[in-house]
Amino acid sequence: MADEWRLFWVGDGGTPEGDRPVAGWEGLEERERALGLRERQPILVSPEGRVDPRLSECFRRSKFSAKAQGTQVTYAPLYRLFFMFLWQRGLDWDEASEDDVEDWEDWRRRGAQNPTRVGGGTWAKELAALKLLYDIAAKRGFVPTNPVTLLAPTDVKTSDVKWLSPRAFRLWRNVGLGGMLPSGLEDETWRGRCGGRDTAYADLLYSSGLRRREGGTMLTCELPALGQRNYYPGKVGQAVAKRAGYTFYVGHSALQRVEGYRLSTRALAVACARTRGAYDRLPGLRVVREVTRAGRVRWRDRSGRAGESALGRLTAAERMLLFVDGEDGLEPAMLWLSESGLPLEYTSWTKVFERASDRCAAAGLNVFATPKMLRHSMALRMLISLHNALDRRLGLTPAQRLHYEEVYGQVWLMVKDMLGHRSEQVTRDVYLEPVRGLQLESLLSDDDNPVNAEKIAELAARTGLILDQA
Repeated sequence: MADEWRLFWVGDGGTPEGDRPVAGWEGLEERERALGLRERQPILVSPEGRVDPRLSECFRRSKFSAKAQGTQVTYAPLYRLFFMFLWQRGLDWDEASEDDVEDWEDWRRRGAQNPTRVGGGTWAKELAALKLLYDIAAKRGFVPTNPVTLLAPTDVKTSDVKWLSPRAFRLWRNVGLGGMLPSGLEDETWRGRCGGRDTAYADLLYSSGLRRREGGTMLTCELPALGQRNYYPGKVGQAVAKRAGYTFYVGHSALQRVEGYRLSTRALAVACARTRGAYDRLPGLRVVREVTRAGRVRWRDRSGRAGESALGRLTAAERMLLFVDGEDGLEPAMLWLSESGLPLEYTSWTKVFERASDRCAAAGLNVFATPKMLRHSMALRMLISLHNALDRRLGLTPAQRLHYEEVYGQVWLMVKDMLGHRSEQVTRDVYLEPVRGLQLESLLSDDDNPVNAEKIAELAARTGLILDQA
């Protein structure tokens, strides 16, 4: 289209999002390095095929480049959309006015012809993205003033997020991802071939509280070794975490399911890919030579050039390039693979979850899930479980617990750390809203305990925030 901006990323070999490689861009990576561009820096190309060096400077070394990679991946497509809106008005990105931003807000949130109108929460994020870019541009003299003067919307809801009770999660997972019928019997019409992978990923997120990107970019060497423990610790790399790396904990049954996927469905996909020679033609492939005790990864590329990085500093894109050369040949270092045996983009999990929820709806079930909902649910269950553990350790009833708020305040801190939050207030106000101010009894020592199910059901009915199934 004549009015379409295109988004590229440094290191992608000249492949815009959702498009094919551009002919004549051979050797692009060398030219990008020569220009001093940062790895995974966004490059926006105007409809005239031009790259504005001022935009590149805004992305290269600024508050934008200091943002987490996931935030950059979220913000860059928003800039592309806004720039196309301006272009259709005959304006370049640096010619935006306050009126243009207000019209864009009206279109995004209320436009009658807009099939994908957004709510207050989404618009607040888009507003923050635009304000960041134009703040940088204004300070560097690329635009006269920041045109983003709108206030944050007032209809942003923080307490209407949804949780899943353990039994609702199991029903959604088994029917939506695993190809079962609501009755618990196998569905003979099920044609899904990645059920083992998908259910293992869902269990990992529900048990650990990992974010979509954190769990979706895990390497096999980062997977805790299965043993005889109830919970196993692992590390989230700072480059794929939202803000900083942290320690996560995954339960035995969830880790067991992930290990089962690794030894079965994943191994079969790798074997088939080797037979087809799929790994022999991949550009940019890096073969891991070793992962040191200090957590450094050393590799060689196809030309024999050596490289290394701290494990925690590997970005999502870099992780997809890593391969291990085993006894039977090459295989991806990434844990989650597509059916073709290639590393799976972590963003693909959103569609996997949507299809699973659609399948549940088609079966007449009022259960659905997103990766974030599984994270919320883990936080809720863990808070209740930790309260219960302290109750039993101190020999207190829930009523007596009210006299020990300082002791129980540590529970919030522990859950905050398990989620990788900076602020305890975020944990209190957003993720765990259903249980604020409630006097809770023993819950969650065993997800299948009927007392726990009854209490979760009571919370679901009382708050309206937890999906549950009778």
